[in-house]
Amino acid sequence: MQRLSPLLDAQSDECPETLQDAEPVLPQGDNVTFIGRPVGADTAGIPSGDLPPVLQGALDKFTRDITASAREGKIDPVSGRDTEIRQMVDILSRRRKNNPILVGDPGVGKTALVEGLALRIAEGNVPESLRPVTLRTLDLGLLQAGAGVKGEFEQRLKNVIDAVQQSPAPVLLFIDEAHTLIGAGNQAGGADAANLLKPALARGELRTIAATTWSEYKQYFERDAALERRFQMVRVDEPDDETACLMLRSLKSRYAEHHNVHITDEAVRAAVTLSRRYLTERQLPDKAVDLLDTAAARVRMSLDTVPEQLTRIRSQLASLGMEKQALLEDIAVGHQNHGERLSAIEQEENVLMTARDDLEQQYARERKLTGELLESRSDISRQSETHHLQQALHDIQQNQPLLSVDVDVRTVAGVVADWTGVPLSSLMKDEQTELLHLEKDIGRRVVGQDVALESIAQRLRAAKTGLTSGNGPQGVFLLVGPSGVGKTETALALADEMYGGEKSLITINLS
Repeated sequence: MQRLSPLLDAQSDECPETLQDAEPVLPQGDNVTFIGRPVGADTAGIPSGDLPPVLQGALDKFTRDITASAREGKIDPVSGRDTEIRQMVDILSRRRKNNPILVGDPGVGKTALVEGLALRIAEGNVPESLRPVTLRTLDLGLLQAGAGVKGEFEQRLKNVIDAVQQSPAPVLLFIDEAHTLIGAGNQAGGADAANLLKPALARGELRTIAATTWSEYKQYFERDAALERRFQMVRVDEPDDETACLMLRSLKSRYAEHHNVHITDEAVRAAVTLSRRYLTERQLPDKAVDLLDTAAARVRMSLDTVPEQLTRIRSQLASLGMEKQALLEDIAVGHQNHGERLSAIEQEENVLMTARDDLEQQYARERKLTGELLESRSDISRQSETHHLQQALHDIQQNQPLLSVDVDVRTVAGVVADWTGVPLSSLMKDEQTELLHLEKDIGRRVVGQDVALESIAQRLRAAKTGLTSGNGPQGVFLLVGPSGVGKTETALALADEMYGGEKSLITINLS
């Protein structure tokens, strides 16, 4: 081991030679000299604003300054979370146990909440005690990376904690996915990260914001009562549709500027409505933001590349050409006659070439009008032409546009259709109109059950308009009758009309 120690120390970022400036005790006669600045120690001997190099290096390497990013404008605006941010400020202003933990489902915006607090700190819109605070996020993965020597992870974390405690400017530490603290570094008898943090958290010397999901909070934090009581929970719930629209409107300009396209307000509302209805496995606002971002990217791509419809036809023609060439080569060497297949290929080629020519002409006209429309929007003196150009473009496109100038409802619905497989025509239907005529639409498939269909439709109308409890299902129906009267067909028709198709129906056959 004595021979291996120099080799192990040379491989470690936290070797004793590197840390010697931070060793707390250096005996000099009967006195003890502290290198670095313990909490509460006299700072006269240390230049103002300076930390020992090892501690400053640990702080810069393993954390990132969020407030600096906020001052530089690198953080997106945060809206609709004033209540949660106020709760965080209240907890952080305490004298002891001033550590909030944000708990919510993935995608509800826990990290964005911390960024919103950083924006307020950068603006000075916080109590006096929080104005000089620097908010930093701890990268636990970077702390663990390469820590192969026993005790190296603990030493890294201890350096970060010491740097936060001894920093001349107060530092607030944000730990995302805080459940990974439990057991982190606990190898070969080493103490895990949570146990290293507990004493400083209890004394109020280390102010921390943690974030985790409900499942991890119940699995890790509730089982460790000593750790749980050092944090104050802040619930982060999924926003309602109106609040989600507000959040997306605050982000809309950033995405429009990034993609260099215009995003309509109808597209924002459609992103929230369709994502809540069809992307049920994810949470708002994350799924709506991703949907709007993808729609904007698709519009930008349509302006810069050949339309997908035209590319598809060209690919089909190329495939038929290769098949035709292969058949002709077979005939040339005396193999069987492929006359029927060659005739079919020629017919398909004629149809595809006609469609290709039509699309190329439409694409050329749309591209010309699109360029003129974008120029008129950017030129104030040509604003009067914008409406006429928009109408001319609409007349050419009809219901099958090749190019998109704006991110609109159809663009957003197209992305949802690709993600879920629900037909675009079903996504573009007006839900309110569907509800008003639901029993008539189902009645086209299920004949002679007017009373039952009306009861189902009335219940669904009440649920969709918010007249029933939001905690339960939209409807629970028991369809009773002899075989062949339309019970299964009613369920299939209802799924087709209201929930995007028959494949949305989950059937449990007990027979």
